[in-house]
Amino acid sequence: MTGFSDEKYDIAVIGAGHAGCEAALASARLGLKVLVLCVDLDSVALMACNPSIGGTSKGHLVREIDALGGEMGVAADECFIQMRMLNTGKGPAVHSLRAQMDKRRYHERMKAVLERTEGVTLRQDECSRVLTENGEVCGVETALGARYACSACVVCSGVYLNSRVHTGEYNRFRGPSGLANAPLLSASLGELGFELRRFKTGTPPRVASASLDYSRMEPQYGDVPIPHFSFMTDELLKEQVPCHLTYTNSRTHEIIRENLHRSPMYAGAIRATGTRYCPSIEDKIVKFADRDRHQLFIEPEGLSTDEMYVQGLSTSLPRDVQEAMLRTIPGMENSRIMRYGYAIEYDCIDPTELDASLMSRRVPGLFFAGQINGSSGYEEAAAQGIYAGLNAALRVKGEEPFILGRGDAYIGVLCDDLTVKGTNEPYRMMTCRAEYRMLLRQDNADLRLTEKARRTGLVSEERYARLMRKKDRVAKAFSSLDRAVPASPELDGLLASLGYSPVRGSVRLDTLLKRNGVGYTDLMRLYDLPDVGREAVDEVEAEALYGGYIKRQEEEIRKLRRLEDELIPEEIDYMTITNLRTEARQKLSAIRPRDLGRASRISGVSPADIAVLSVYIKAFSKEDRNEDAR
Repeated sequence: MTGFSDEKYDIAVIGAGHAGCEAALASARLGLKVLVLCVDLDSVALMACNPSIGGTSKGHLVREIDALGGEMGVAADECFIQMRMLNTGKGPAVHSLRAQMDKRRYHERMKAVLERTEGVTLRQDECSRVLTENGEVCGVETALGARYACSACVVCSGVYLNSRVHTGEYNRFRGPSGLANAPLLSASLGELGFELRRFKTGTPPRVASASLDYSRMEPQYGDVPIPHFSFMTDELLKEQVPCHLTYTNSRTHEIIRENLHRSPMYAGAIRATGTRYCPSIEDKIVKFADRDRHQLFIEPEGLSTDEMYVQGLSTSLPRDVQEAMLRTIPGMENSRIMRYGYAIEYDCIDPTELDASLMSRRVPGLFFAGQINGSSGYEEAAAQGIYAGLNAALRVKGEEPFILGRGDAYIGVLCDDLTVKGTNEPYRMMTCRAEYRMLLRQDNADLRLTEKARRTGLVSEERYARLMRKKDRVAKAFSSLDRAVPASPELDGLLASLGYSPVRGSVRLDTLLKRNGVGYTDLMRLYDLPDVGREAVDEVEAEALYGGYIKRQEEEIRKLRRLEDELIPEEIDYMTITNLRTEARQKLSAIRPRDLGRASRISGVSPADIAVLSVYIKAFSKEDRNEDAR
């Protein structure tokens, strides 16, 4: 390779946020030489918004990242200051773990992992251009004039790409938390043919803890015993820090309404598209005018700072308005703002330009992960990061890509939604997006993914051994439940406490476990059942409770995979298939799905179009075989 005076790498990762960290670590752990370029090393794994990891559906993503051999779950278990399982009043399919983080410690820990991982070079510099040769990635160029050769590149630019922040009438081109932005790469992506879009997100003010009156708020405590994200974590013992709950009120809303004309969103200064599922307080007041209050969670940003994050009060209103509305909130009457809230707009691409591995179809070897793809959230970014980094490494090594489908993982749903359906607003993962969520629970992420990922080399022997032990414990528990027991006063007492009628004659233990409220540990107290550990118990209880639903979803997944097994030849010219509707021809030509399953999920492609395409593929393949025979 000529023209490269600086070091040569296998993979260049642009950005070191949550996507960049996972992408770099995945690539390096597969034995490749990785360069990580970051505009500011103080922004590595920065939590520029909420100082937390996990939450509804997001906790599933963290568990899946961990099951694949990623870092986020392990780091969260080390750096949390409060841990809570959400949605415990609902079924196991929507249980999701959420952890309040010590954000500085999390940054320092992730940066240290990058620094100490063999094969990773972490460097503070801005990527200005992606270089190509014969249409494929061959290197990157930086603002400081360096030119690094590489065989693949993963762009993980977060919200830094040509970003602009707004607080009231004030606005500047810069990154989050007062950091520098990355204005140079956008032009290079445009030259490569990518159409850039502008999305927006925001963050609330941070206030001094000493200025708050917590006696006027409701404390929110962590769970005991403490749950954990990583399947490699055995037990967590730590004193947890409480969060607090308070509410806005009519006076708060009045101040906001009186100053809407000073909001850059409503004044027209921001034209970028904002996130639907994490609205600003201005949006809440306008769109939910009938609500007399909105809840706010006061969350510590760490053990070494007095800053408190006001979750639920994301805003870009002017400084004086932020101060006035905060002082109307119970417990915050004397609050002192340490950092003002702001909105930030940034460049991103249309993710339908990517294939199922998150690689550009336009520029082979160029991968994208995180908010550059139109998603929002640390967990969504990290999930795409490990996925893109792993696939970039496999491509460099000449191996087949690692593809997860909608029936495999929330990561599969996330990447499929982005690359097939696309998004016109910042995309957020939600449990309702997963059609097979009974199967895709957080408790079984290792059972679903660890063995599948083992062929890539990213799964350690220790992790695989833990999986095998868990599978053995689950099998042992199910075996012990495979019997009938006679009625007894003790069993009738248990059932009566849960509102069930007494047993007549005998009953199978596995049938008892199907009853809502009956747990494996309840049955352990009455019968000789093995103690298999909490993780195996969660799996056994979920499988017993949802057995019928799970079987139906497994059949649906088998049907889906039959469609996904029907690959579409890359050279097909959709515009010549006259029996397809015009919209279908245009959408299929633009997205170029790899199989009928992905084609069927494209907006504007009907079941009738899929039937036509299936017949065409069979005829096309037969013609190819006949051509080969001649």
